Amino acid sequence: LHARYVLNLLHETRKHLKQLPNISHVSTCYSEEITVCGDLHGQLDDLFLIFYKNGLPSPSKSYVFNGDYVDRGKHSLEILIILFAFLLIYPKEVHLNRGNHEDHMVNLRYELCVGLIATSRVHGKKILKMFQNVF
Repeated sequence: LHARYVLNLLHETRKHLKQLPNISHVSTCYSEEITVCGDLHGQLDDLFLIFYKNGLPSPSKSYVFNGDYVDRGKHSLEILIILFAFLLIYPKEVHLNRGNHEDHMVNLRYELCVGLIATSRVHGKKILKMFQNVF
């Protein structure tokens, strides 16, 4: 995606998250399933496998993602873009919890920052700053 679209997605995600309480209560009836995922750590294939086995988020398919979306793997940016897009499309069905890897100091250690800046040399620092604001 062009940096403009990434920045727009981040802006809309931040705006949405600011309206939410710090703690989300998620419940479902016995006849509905909810998929709980954690620790993707930049592994895009793992996210695709989860969606393949359980279906994409939708009004009838809820997900809770328990943080640690980034670092270690090569596709942290792609995972965040996908999760943020689903969050905006299905705000009642997709829930994102923040993990310890959604922290600037941890991102520096695991090189998320370097990867983002390398992805977009012109807008990388601006994208990184906006990611930190969303986190």
